[in-house]
Amino acid sequence: MDFEVTVEQTQMQETARRIAVEFGLEYWRRLDEAHEFPLEMWRALCSAGVAGALLPVEAGGSGSMLDLVLMLEALTENGAGLPLAQLFMLNPVFGGRAVSAFGTDAMRRDLLPGLADGSVLMSFALTEPDSGNNALDIRTRAVPHGDGWRLSGQKVWVSGSDMATHLLIVARTSSPGPEARKSDGMSMFLIDARRAGIKAARIAKAGTHPVSAFTLFLDEVEVRADECIGTLDRAWPELLQLLNAERIVTAAGLVGTGRLAVSLACAYVRERRIFGAKAIGSYQGVQFPLARSAAELDGARLMNRQAAWLMDAGKPFGGEANTAKFLAAEAARAACDRAMQVMGGMGYAAEFHVERLWRDARVFAIAPVPQELILSFIAVHQLGLPRSH
Repeated sequence: MDFEVTVEQTQMQETARRIAVEFGLEYWRRLDEAHEFPLEMWRALCSAGVAGALLPVEAGGSGSMLDLVLMLEALTENGAGLPLAQLFMLNPVFGGRAVSAFGTDAMRRDLLPGLADGSVLMSFALTEPDSGNNALDIRTRAVPHGDGWRLSGQKVWVSGSDMATHLLIVARTSSPGPEARKSDGMSMFLIDARRAGIKAARIAKAGTHPVSAFTLFLDEVEVRADECIGTLDRAWPELLQLLNAERIVTAAGLVGTGRLAVSLACAYVRERRIFGAKAIGSYQGVQFPLARSAAELDGARLMNRQAAWLMDAGKPFGGEANTAKFLAAEAARAACDRAMQVMGGMGYAAEFHVERLWRDARVFAIAPVPQELILSFIAVHQLGLPRSH
């Protein structure tokens, strides 16, 4: 792997940094308090070409996950934080990547331009109340009807569906037989988010307020034959590619957010004076926690860039993507907590922003995949230990 950032990538990073600084921390504090979607900033990113990085070249992107990672690190490190990273999970991955890799010619023609310019906004529906992280146990079904299907079931933790124009839904289209793999019979559908038969209930949550989450109730939603994306009944390997790409985007947002928390804490402790004339940042008891976080975040960043490089090279990247997400979630959560601790009471105050980063980072030890499941994956697939479930 070549670790040198190209001139073009440096220019991309600078564009992302400039937009992040232009909107700033107060923009995100206001959106967090109002539970307001960051539509203005998303449109600015689309206009600058940042949001379309993962799209193919012919659709206005670079087709590179590493490009996207570099820009997302710059965005989150300079003020945007994790709610913006969530949008990069939805539109570039479950929109652009899904459509460009698995969509029909008509889907690519109709949707890729809108994903580039921001007129198309994606949401993704996989998790269900009873199956949780066991995606193979989903009960939402697509029953054949005419030339298409009728979709019924319930999805939970569907992010951004109130603003979405389109919805990527995973459902069972058949039941695997006794000799089949449990993943057989799973399919993906890409439909209008305002389709008749879809009802939504907002989920109250602790953080990432600018991107709301919903429970969706699907009552015989009509789905056309041409709205199946990927391989009918055999979509599981294709879905895994998208989920592993989501891990890389998640890790990039976490690394940037952790670095932002450390930066905010360093700025505070350089100026804060108590118990004498020296700034508290001169004491090793304050320095060491922040230095530890800087080291941990650097390690997570390198692993994530390796995962992105492997994905761009067309090589297997699932192990690296999951490891990067694990390391980044641990590092970012610790960085936000340590930043809050060294800032004392002001770290808990909304005006200093760290408490918001701390709230937002916590969920990514759970989503989009829990830390425990990543450890299980590493134990079985990398250490060769017997399966525990």
